[in-house]
Amino acid sequence: MEKAILIFVKSAIETGSLSEVDEIYTINRLLDDFSIEKCTISIDDVECKSLLDAMDDLVKFAIKKQIITDTQSDKEIFQAKIMDHITPRPSTVNESFWRLYSESPIIATDFFYDLSKQNDYIKTRNIKKNIEFIASSNYGDMEITINLSKPELSSKEIAQAKNKESTGYPKCALCFENEGYRGHESHPARQNHRIIRMNVNGKMFGFQFSPHSYYNEHSIFIDRDHQPMAINSSTFKNLFSIVDQLPHYFVGSNADIPRVGGSILSHNHYQGGRHIFPMNRAKVDYELTMGSKNDVVASILNWPMSVIRLKSINKQAILDIAGKILDGWRSYSNATIDILSSSEEGIHNTITPIARKNQGSEYELYLVLRNNRTSELFPDGIFHPHPDVQHIKKENIGLIEVMGLAILPPRLKKELNEVIAYLLDEINLSDVPAAHIEWARKIKELYTNSNNKSIEKFMQEQIGNVFTQILEDAGVFKRDEKGQAAFKDFLNQFK
Repeated sequence: MEKAILIFVKSAIETGSLSEVDEIYTINRLLDDFSIEKCTISIDDVECKSLLDAMDDLVKFAIKKQIITDTQSDKEIFQAKIMDHITPRPSTVNESFWRLYSESPIIATDFFYDLSKQNDYIKTRNIKKNIEFIASSNYGDMEITINLSKPELSSKEIAQAKNKESTGYPKCALCFENEGYRGHESHPARQNHRIIRMNVNGKMFGFQFSPHSYYNEHSIFIDRDHQPMAINSSTFKNLFSIVDQLPHYFVGSNADIPRVGGSILSHNHYQGGRHIFPMNRAKVDYELTMGSKNDVVASILNWPMSVIRLKSINKQAILDIAGKILDGWRSYSNATIDILSSSEEGIHNTITPIARKNQGSEYELYLVLRNNRTSELFPDGIFHPHPDVQHIKKENIGLIEVMGLAILPPRLKKELNEVIAYLLDEINLSDVPAAHIEWARKIKELYTNSNNKSIEKFMQEQIGNVFTQILEDAGVFKRDEKGQAAFKDFLNQFK
């Protein structure tokens, strides 16, 4: 076991995750973790290996020695504990980040991103398990991910999590108090977690990466205070404050009411990263200039959801117009196209905003109009994936999906293989999962007439078609003549 400890420490030094000065200290910390009295061999007598493989060896020994049980939660807690030994304290990480930031924001985020991958906070090995592909649509290419990155708990662990009494600490998975927190069956391990402190319009926010990234440098910006999500004029200012500090990132917010966002509504936060989404490449359907100086270009995008893009070098002019559009949308009703701003259930209209900067000085703000009203016909939501597409995705359409990146449930890996088997005449239709039967019957004829197209490519196209329909379902101004005329009328009032 001593050898495994030394291999881990030597590998950490080799990758730059640990200073040679900290070699003896870290060895002694790990000896204590395993209740080993002393080390009887030299670090010079061992060979390096992959840092994560070295970590795995330590976890296996901890199970063998009955320090932990062989459950997913115990293993993740112990992994985080080991990696915390080679992760600098929050103060050191913050000092390094802002020192590097003075050279370049990109250098600073590269440092933090590399650290978060090396110390296994970002689960790089799990992320590689995701199934990812590009599917063409009438709106351009869509990005599709079947999410397999988060290991599933066993039934025993699920039962233990349900039975565990909540301490209320941390209040949620986003709170600053997660930094260094051990975790348990119903709360993720965060001992190797670090947060960069940022000033966002005079208020402290935290910057961190997502452990299960869906795109490059998938990051989260967290309000220091545990307070509910809110979309208002301050939201737009905060988004621009962040992109001013990190101009190579986009940043956006999920909606602030249920059913139209896939996020934690109890804690105000934003998501960002270094990625160009399909929505950012969308063509323009309608365009006009706005603002007192006519220096803001407002565009309705050719996109399945209802998106207004504001573009200008005048940040304040965009903020002024965005505030007016938000206020106007909050109170907008048009019963002829099923849009009601409120009912006895509460307010239904809100916005999903996304901010970017182009070429250093031009600001972009995307305003995606959302409505969460339900009806007898659509109890999950009128502007939500409709029943005929829920076999692929029935969950809320959040910020990431809005921009054209589908995050699909892991159940699809097995289920789609069974649909493929039916298309290839290997099983009967009755053997297809019930939720997919109607869809499978429909696409089989298409596959038969697809001129020997590969089954993999064919299925990717069909999933892309369903995802596009999901986004069209979520669009408030439909893509027909009536809906687009109403959309233009809505935008024109803010000239």
